[in-house]
Amino acid sequence: MFKHLKSDLPSSIVVFFVALPLCLGIALASGAPLFSGLIAGIVGGIIVGALSGSSLGVSGPAAGLSAIVLVAISSLGGYQNLLVAVVLGGVIQLLFGVLKAGIIGYYFPSSVIKGMLTGIGIIIILKQIPHFFGYDADPVGDLAFAQVDGRNTFSEIARIFDGISLGTTLIAVIGMAVLVLWESILGKKGKIFKLVQGPLVAVVLGILYFVFTQDSETWGISKEHLVKVPVPDDFNSFIGQFTFPNFKVIGEPQIWITAFTIALVASLETLLCVEATDKLDPKKRTTPTNRELFAQGAGNIISGMIGGLPVTQVIVRSSANIQSGGQTKMSAILHGFLLLISVIFIPNVLNLIPLSVLAAVLLLVGYKLAKPATFKRMWGLGWKQFVPFIMTIVGIVFTDLLIGISLGLAVGVVIILIKNYQNSHFLHIRKEEKTGQEVVKMTLAEEVSFINKGAILKELNKLGEHSFLEIDVRKTRYLDQDIIEILDDFRYRANDKNIDIKVISERGTIENPDDYEKFFNKDKKENLKVTG
Repeated sequence: MFKHLKSDLPSSIVVFFVALPLCLGIALASGAPLFSGLIAGIVGGIIVGALSGSSLGVSGPAAGLSAIVLVAISSLGGYQNLLVAVVLGGVIQLLFGVLKAGIIGYYFPSSVIKGMLTGIGIIIILKQIPHFFGYDADPVGDLAFAQVDGRNTFSEIARIFDGISLGTTLIAVIGMAVLVLWESILGKKGKIFKLVQGPLVAVVLGILYFVFTQDSETWGISKEHLVKVPVPDDFNSFIGQFTFPNFKVIGEPQIWITAFTIALVASLETLLCVEATDKLDPKKRTTPTNRELFAQGAGNIISGMIGGLPVTQVIVRSSANIQSGGQTKMSAILHGFLLLISVIFIPNVLNLIPLSVLAAVLLLVGYKLAKPATFKRMWGLGWKQFVPFIMTIVGIVFTDLLIGISLGLAVGVVIILIKNYQNSHFLHIRKEEKTGQEVVKMTLAEEVSFINKGAILKELNKLGEHSFLEIDVRKTRYLDQDIIEILDDFRYRANDKNIDIKVISERGTIENPDDYEKFFNKDKKENLKVTG
């Protein structure tokens, strides 16, 4: 892990600046203490980062769980009771890992994963626009369409002109210019520009701007537009920020229901992010998913025990890590240590950072996830890839991550069913030269299920009188009982229309079978490979 420290250290600083406002914002959106988001970020970086098999994935508090946490704090009777559910959720995740549930992550189509990445990129851009202009009514970490402030993504953007701040906007523009300059020109000029990342320069400029303009009414930045890290008065007050679970409520059913909900949602989000991160990884490394569930479970147990929010692997921080040149999981671990060290020793310095500068950093992350070239590439792959891709994006932008993924997955399944319906058989039609009889050869696919009933029945019904039908099942390894019953029923109509039928199988050839069920469901001792 230390081999690539010259790449991982600069990357960890960028991830730290991305994680800082998100940890605080998600805690705020969850109705939890602000410090709980920082705890989750620290645990996600150090503990989960160390245990995980993911090279580039970064874990921390997730926006997708904020609504669950917000409701649970109220319904369970307080934050200490919620922490019990977080700990139990971690235990359940450990069990998921033992049961090899990580395999679920491999069943999400590539088009849906790409749609997830693009959708998250778009929602990051939309959510950061108000913060870029100094309108901070909604917490930074809130990524859902329906916001905690009662508005939605687009109504929030429409209101920015009611509260635009000249100072925050100016430094955001300067910060964005620095980021673009570093990305396109300076980053390629020398090692120093790779070691010192653009986001660090932008943040330092933001702090200096605030310090030198704080007395200006027009161009100054008010404190409400700055990062708000809790600042303890002494060591005892720092320790007092930790909250501990109330295990007296462990027997209550609602605690276990919430724990299972947290475990399930956190595991799904993690597996989705693992798939997405592996796709973004330039080296195309594969993350062991069961180990990841184990790492996340351990992280949630520790986070819950010391007062932190539930953690998952998160794509915003992971993609920022990849975009900044991270090579190993050391970058994730270091970002956790940076969070820990900074909240202990320099919280006052962190509270000088303008949110609009961090919004500029996130805007660039969002753009890289949702580049126009991605839409063009997916369009070029055809409608079977593009439709699930675009539906996933729409779902994420107008609802939330899991609903968007579910929508894209549902559309993908429908497309598979349509193609399966169309590809049940191959048909070849010819006419005998001597007799003029129509000969129809129907070669069935390797697997023919009830989904294919309509397509096969349609072809059978089109057969004219006195025609000849060959049914070739030599390559068929699974033939559904529904299809066998269709063929058996067709036997009577074929008789009425003087249609001769020949069935060709690996067992041999039979003409005009008296009973298709007996033929296809013959004793397996005869090595019949076509079974019902």
